Amino acid sequence: MAIDFNVFPCGYIQTNAFLLTDPDRGEAVLIDAPHFVLDEIKPVLEEKGCALVGLLLTHGHYDHMGGAASIQNLGVPLWGHEDDKALYEDPGRMVPYAYPPGIKLEPISIDHWVKDGDSFELMGQKWEVRHTPGHCPGNVFFYLREHSLVFVGDTLFAGSVGRSDLPGGDGELLKRMIEERIYTLDDGVVVMPGHGPHTTVGQERVSNPYVRG
Repeated sequence: MAIDFNVFPCGYIQTNAFLLTDPDRGEAVLIDAPHFVLDEIKPVLEEKGCALVGLLLTHGHYDHMGGAASIQNLGVPLWGHEDDKALYEDPGRMVPYAYPPGIKLEPISIDHWVKDGDSFELMGQKWEVRHTPGHCPGNVFFYLREHSLVFVGDTLFAGSVGRSDLPGGDGELLKRMIEERIYTLDDGVVVMPGHGPHTTVGQERVSNPYVRG
């Protein structure tokens, strides 16, 4: 089934939000919600005649969920991992690490808690979930096997990896999760990271200077 795809780097530090739309179904799914994301995606939703049916959050850091409350206020259900429950429900704990200083963060309530190995259907697509802690406790990736797309949050970037010096981070665990849960996907799977350009599993496995498979 064909889906349309848009990337919106937005918020205070250009965090990637991914909007997948299916005009035939009139439905859309958003992965991650930086600040101001609603203003960015509204014109696309209107143009394609799609209603947002879900927000999938890769993890609870402020730059990935700063716009989530505005999405939830529309009645859109949210998916996330329970190990980041404290960050979702009390995001103010990240203010000391956030930019700009004194940033305002609104709490959210996750409607569907996911865990490693889960799968669910949304927008007519099968979404697979793998838990990839290390950057933070509740980081997960959402995998669309049929389309060879994986949305990894801040675990892996093109030529780099996520930081592990924030509360709950673990550098050795991060490396192991990349090796065991991302590099074991097919080489041609396109990796959609939380920041920067997309890459592929095969490209990172052979050339990433931080974690080589």
